[in-house]
Amino acid sequence: MSAVFERGPGRLRAMTLEDLDAVMAIEVRAYPFPWTRGIFRDCLHVGYCCQVVECEDRITAYCIMSVAAGEAHLLNLCVDPELQGCGIGSELLERMADIARRHHADTLLLEVRPSNTTAVSLYRKRGFNEVGLRRAYYPDEDGKREDALIMARAL
Repeated sequence: MSAVFERGPGRLRAMTLEDLDAVMAIEVRAYPFPWTRGIFRDCLHVGYCCQVVECEDRITAYCIMSVAAGEAHLLNLCVDPELQGCGIGSELLERMADIARRHHADTLLLEVRPSNTTAVSLYRKRGFNEVGLRRAYYPDEDGKREDALIMARAL
């Protein structure tokens, strides 16, 4: 599904296998424990909604979302660290919510590290509420595990 952002820079389009080099370059700069190329490839293979934001022929952000049984689950939403704070993430989040609605989802769910205060703040500003906690969900720097906040927003 391809579309032009009504606000903000870039064009939203479906991710392809050819995009994985650019996606991985952002992923490894953005996260201390990045997804692997295989995870992205599997998401494309099973038909998840995999989207990229492209600006001037450069991928600047991406999102992976599954939709089933009236729920959409944001699995990964990432903006190039050099461009964070410019509104791209907020706009991408809203466009993914639009796509979820078109697929008849009435709830949008996600997990986020409590230590990722920038992302938590974005999600709260965009209407998400904490609905649960997944204990020891994420690996951390010390070889331990960090909890995940489960956040949801009605669509």
